[in-house]
Amino acid sequence: SSDQYSELKWIAGLYYWMKDVQEYNQDGWYYKTELHKFVNSGMTDMGFIDAISGIVNRGCHNPPCATGNVDGLEDRRSNFKKVLMAFK
Repeated sequence: SSDQYSELKWIAGLYYWMKDVQEYNQDGWYYKTELHKFVNSGMTDMGFIDAISGIVNRGCHNPPCATGNVDGLEDRRSNFKKVLMAFK
Protein backbone atom coordinates (compact mmCIF):
# COMPACT_ATOMS: atom_id res chain seq x y z
CA SER A 1 0.00 0.00 0.00
CA SER A 2 1.36 3.36 -0.99
CA ASP A 3 1.64 6.35 1.35
CA GLN A 4 0.69 8.57 -1.54
CA TYR A 5 -2.65 10.34 -1.13
CA SER A 6 -3.05 9.24 2.49
CA GLU A 7 -5.52 12.04 3.23
CA LEU A 8 -7.71 10.99 0.31
CA LYS A 9 -7.59 7.36 1.46
CA TRP A 10 -8.62 8.42 4.97
CA ILE A 11 -11.55 10.47 3.64
CA ALA A 12 -12.64 7.64 1.34
CA GLY A 13 -12.50 5.18 4.25
CA LEU A 14 -14.54 7.48 6.47
CA TYR A 15 -17.12 7.93 3.72
CA TYR A 16 -17.32 4.15 3.26
CA TRP A 17 -17.83 3.71 7.01
CA MET A 18 -20.63 6.27 7.13
CA LYS A 19 -22.37 5.17 3.94
CA ASP A 20 -21.94 1.40 3.85
CA VAL A 21 -21.22 0.25 7.41
CA GLN A 22 -23.35 2.56 9.53
CA GLU A 23 -26.28 2.18 7.13
CA TYR A 24 -25.88 -1.60 6.77
CA ASN A 25 -29.24 -3.34 7.09
CA GLN A 26 -29.35 -6.85 5.62
CA ASP A 27 -31.24 -9.99 6.56
CA GLY A 28 -32.37 -8.65 9.93
CA TRP A 29 -28.93 -7.32 10.93
CA TYR A 30 -29.00 -3.53 11.27
CA TYR A 31 -25.76 -1.83 12.33
CA LYS A 32 -27.32 0.76 14.61
CA THR A 33 -29.48 -1.78 16.43
CA GLU A 34 -26.55 -4.17 16.83
CA LEU A 35 -24.31 -1.36 18.09
CA HIS A 36 -26.87 -0.52 20.79
CA LYS A 37 -27.09 -4.20 21.77
CA PHE A 38 -23.30 -4.44 21.94
CA VAL A 39 -22.97 -1.35 24.15
CA ASN A 40 -25.93 -2.20 26.38
CA SER A 41 -24.61 -5.73 26.99
CA GLY A 42 -21.24 -4.50 28.29
CA MET A 43 -19.22 -4.44 25.04
CA THR A 44 -17.85 -7.96 25.46
CA ASP A 45 -19.42 -9.98 22.63
CA MET A 46 -16.83 -10.29 19.86
CA GLY A 47 -19.63 -11.31 17.49
CA PHE A 48 -20.15 -7.59 16.90
CA ILE A 49 -16.61 -6.97 15.62
CA ASP A 50 -16.77 -10.21 13.64
CA ALA A 51 -19.90 -8.94 11.88
CA ILE A 52 -18.35 -5.51 11.24
CA SER A 53 -15.20 -7.17 9.93
CA GLY A 54 -17.32 -9.24 7.60
CA ILE A 55 -19.13 -6.15 6.29
CA VAL A 56 -15.91 -4.22 5.71
CA ASN A 57 -13.79 -7.08 4.39
CA ARG A 58 -16.30 -9.32 2.60
CA GLY A 59 -19.58 -7.46 2.26
CA CYS A 60 -21.73 -9.46 4.67
CA HIS A 61 -22.33 -9.53 8.42
CA ASN A 62 -22.24 -13.32 8.84
CA PRO A 63 -18.96 -14.64 7.43
CA PRO A 64 -17.91 -16.74 5.72
CA CYS A 65 -19.54 -14.76 2.94
CA ALA A 66 -19.88 -15.77 -0.68
CA THR A 67 -16.55 -13.98 -1.22
CA GLY A 68 -14.77 -16.03 1.47
CA ASN A 69 -13.55 -15.80 5.04
CA VAL A 70 -12.61 -12.52 6.69
CA ASP A 71 -8.92 -11.75 6.28
CA GLY A 72 -7.03 -11.18 9.54
CA LEU A 73 -9.99 -11.81 11.83
CA GLU A 74 -7.86 -12.51 14.91
CA ASP A 75 -5.89 -9.29 14.37
CA ARG A 76 -9.13 -7.36 13.92
CA ARG A 77 -10.47 -8.77 17.20
CA SER A 78 -7.23 -7.97 19.01
CA ASN A 79 -7.13 -4.40 17.71
CA PHE A 80 -10.78 -3.88 18.61
CA LYS A 81 -10.12 -5.09 22.18
CA LYS A 82 -7.21 -2.65 22.46
CA VAL A 83 -9.45 0.23 21.41
CA LEU A 84 -12.14 -0.81 23.89
CA MET A 85 -9.56 -0.99 26.68
CA ALA A 86 -8.46 2.57 25.85
CA PHE A 87 -12.00 3.76 26.64
CA LYS A 88 -11.97 2.25 30.15
